[in-house]
Amino acid sequence: MPVIVATVAPKPEHVDEVRRVLLGVIPEVHQEPGCKLYSLHEGGGKFFFIEEWADDAALAAHSGAPALAAMVKDLDGLLEGGFEVHVLTPLPAGSPDQGQLRP
Repeated sequence: MPVIVATVAPKPEHVDEVRRVLLGVIPEVHQEPGCKLYSLHEGGGKFFFIEEWADDAALAAHSGAPALAAMVKDLDGLLEGGFEVHVLTPLPAGSPDQGQLRP
C-alpha cells in the first residue's frame, strides 16, 4: 500500500486560488479505483497531500488520471516550483490504531 506525501508551495499572491484548485480535485480523486486516502493539509505557506493507494497499479493510474492532469494545468503559474512527491513505505509499529494509516 503506497503512502504518498506531496507538497506544493503557492506563490504568496495565489494562496487562495491554489487552495481552491487543490480542494476542487479531491472529490474526483476519491472516485479513482484504489484510492484509500487523499487528504489535503495546509501549514507554513505550503499545502500537503497525504495519500494512500491500494497498490502500485492504483498509484500509477492516479499519476495519469484526468483529475491530476487538470489540476496541474489549473496550477500553471501559481506555484513556487512544482510538486515535491515522496513515496513512502509504511513501517507500522506500536498500536495498530496509532502506528499506521487505516482503511
